[in-house]
Amino acid sequence: MTVSFGAHVDQTDPVAEAIARGASLSQFFLGDPQGWKTPTVGYEAGPDALKADAEAAGIDLYVHAPYVLNVVSTNNRVRIPSRQLLQKQITLATQIGAKGIVVHGGHVGNEDDLAVGFDNWRKCIDGLDITVPLLIENTAGGTGAMARQLERIDQLWSTIQSAAGVENVGFCLDTCHAHAGGIELTGLVDKVLAITGRIDLVHANDSRDEFDSGADRHANLGTGFCDPEGLAEVIATADAPIVLETPGAKTGHLDDVRWIADHVK
Repeated sequence: MTVSFGAHVDQTDPVAEAIARGASLSQFFLGDPQGWKTPTVGYEAGPDALKADAEAAGIDLYVHAPYVLNVVSTNNRVRIPSRQLLQKQITLATQIGAKGIVVHGGHVGNEDDLAVGFDNWRKCIDGLDITVPLLIENTAGGTGAMARQLERIDQLWSTIQSAAGVENVGFCLDTCHAHAGGIELTGLVDKVLAITGRIDLVHANDSRDEFDSGADRHANLGTGFCDPEGLAEVIATADAPIVLETPGAKTGHLDDVRWIADHVK
């Protein structure tokens, strides 16, 4: 099968990173993934040149929002800065011509009402100017997670439907996170589509940990605990671009591409 694929790469030159892997896309951060600073473009020539050079090379760009963002938190000192930083990320991702920006589903505290978290996502979307597809990603662990189990994803999607701009919100399916979150990979694509109506991106990752571990630790394809048949099925049937977030940089990614070629028909 022919599938658009690439990897999460260093932000300095995502175009060259894609070309080095024979890939058609790159995913990367805009600045520090663990910090709250205003996003920046690592490409030396700047954001407009990155957009032009990626288009000229036929490389699609995807942005991953910082890990620190939690737009559903009941803590104002986390939730409000998260929304503000996400807007800045969206604006810069638009400037570089990104095809989408991925953000984790977030979580509330164990003592918090889950419904408040789901509604905080609705309010977040309502308040954003979403000028590039915003892709909510399922997560691996956490009692108060918004997007760990299918039931939670269903609740989240039902809640955000009344938000202005929800048509610009999509879904990123991470296979390691699903496995670690206790969701079987076989049949998963149909189940997700029944909830969200769309899968915009797949993070194709194996897992270093066993099923329902709650641990977000990626492994190269075929080397971890993910069901290989289920993993191949997701890649084959999601009808979405594939991003590898696996160890080993270029060498590991090329091994993963060979695994896909051998297992996905």
